[in-house]
Amino acid sequence: MNTKILFTIAAGLVISATNVSAQATDCATTASIAYEHAKVKNYEAAEAPLWKIRKECPTHSVATFQFGKKLLEAKYKKATGGDKIAIANERIALWKERLQYFPAKTKVGNMHSDIGQIMYDNKIGTKETQFAEFSKAWNEDKKNFDNPKGIYTYFSLLVDLQAGGKKELQDVFDLYDGVIEKIESEESSKAKTVSELTEKEESGTALTSKEKRRLSTYGKILNNYSKVKSGVNQKLGELADCKNLIPLYNGQFSDKKTDVNWLKSAAGRMSAKECTSDPLFFKLVEALHKAEPSAKSAYYLGLLALKDKKTSKGLEYFNQSAQLETKASDKAKVYYRIAEVMRKKGSLGKARSYYKKALANKPSMGACNLKIAAMIAKSANSCGTDVFSKRAVYWLAERYARKAGKIDPSLKKTATATAANYKAKAPSKTDVFNNPGVTSVKIGCWIGETVKVPKL
Repeated sequence: MNTKILFTIAAGLVISATNVSAQATDCATTASIAYEHAKVKNYEAAEAPLWKIRKECPTHSVATFQFGKKLLEAKYKKATGGDKIAIANERIALWKERLQYFPAKTKVGNMHSDIGQIMYDNKIGTKETQFAEFSKAWNEDKKNFDNPKGIYTYFSLLVDLQAGGKKELQDVFDLYDGVIEKIESEESSKAKTVSELTEKEESGTALTSKEKRRLSTYGKILNNYSKVKSGVNQKLGELADCKNLIPLYNGQFSDKKTDVNWLKSAAGRMSAKECTSDPLFFKLVEALHKAEPSAKSAYYLGLLALKDKKTSKGLEYFNQSAQLETKASDKAKVYYRIAEVMRKKGSLGKARSYYKKALANKPSMGACNLKIAAMIAKSANSCGTDVFSKRAVYWLAERYARKAGKIDPSLKKTATATAANYKAKAPSKTDVFNNPGVTSVKIGCWIGETVKVPKL
């Protein structure tokens, strides 16, 4: 190869490298302009440079798609009619481009559930295609499918498809189990933090600004999940009533009586819907215990023992179930059942212990705090030593009641009313004034707790 040819090739490479460098510089400059405008939500100024980057330098930064998502969401809120549909389709296209160029930085659970929700909200495609998007999110990345609204829409679509003869009733039950498990897992995670921060605040320790924001945010998230759970149960409606469950499971029993997972699911659903008086429930439990003696079968045997008024035997089965159970939310359910038995027997200290065990396994189980509050309030006269300390018991009851509403928003209304009732029975400002120097009250008998005198 002669010198002239080598020189020509070298010159071409230099020019090519220069062009690439110039393009990279141009991309960086344009991106900087777009991102700065987008950061302060000046989307009108950000749009042109942002879309230029999206088209000409799509691999420059995932921020292009992050800001693009916010920009389109802002435009969507202001749009009407056909413009709304066009922007909705653009939002879907943006998600797909992000997955194409930044697959490692795109959570497919978040992506597919958002696409499914956009399609549903804007009537894009059929119910089957909308459902398919949510199914991808659920089956491929359930961890990041955590939008409460999306979870409800997914389940709602399945119920509608089943009503139209396109899905089986068992499909609905299977997804219902998964959805409730997902919701309760998210609730427990958030409620644990809410409970810890609430206790810290009540102890007199000031929360940091970050902790205050987290407490507020998690409270809103819990409220959303509470509404979704209520909506899911309402959507399921009569599909899961005894009149539907019993013939369905009777028809399946012969073929499924050695299928442990099916037996657990069927017995669990009949128990939840209080179909336990039907002979089928006994058949299911008997078959389950024979196929695989477990926490579930022990729990159901405990229910049957209680039904026959064999309390001691029932407690024996429940304790076996609690020891064998590995799933925290189900363990909480067993402890709650034991606590209820103890409470009705009058063993209040033991009842509280089991309610707290239930809370330790499922921090969002606000009903436990309401039950403890009621037991404490009922014991005011027997656990106080004088008029002031007897009435002070209601401060403690109020505290438990308010906490119930914080960790379980579905109980907010009941918890607030209950707490207000206890507060009205607690010492007044005059009572506190007439007991100077008293900053806390130690409550005796089974309660054994100390309550601080609040600032009134």
